[in-house]
Amino acid sequence: MAVSEYQVTGMTCGHCEMSVREEVGEIPGVTNIDVSAETGRLVVTGQDDIDDAAVLAAVEEAGYTAVRA
Repeated sequence: MAVSEYQVTGMTCGHCEMSVREEVGEIPGVTNIDVSAETGRLVVTGQDDIDDAAVLAAVEEAGYTAVRA
């Protein structure tokens, strides 16, 4: 199991969290997503290593920006 942490900017509410969760959840192999608009923290857990580029693209698709923490 692999865990990756990211810092997301632009999230302000629960709807923001849901948007990020939905997009990141579409990445194959993702087993858990913990996202907080309050802290801007996104933690993605997967069966194997999750491609950073895929996570960053998913966050961008949701309308936000992220960097690997």
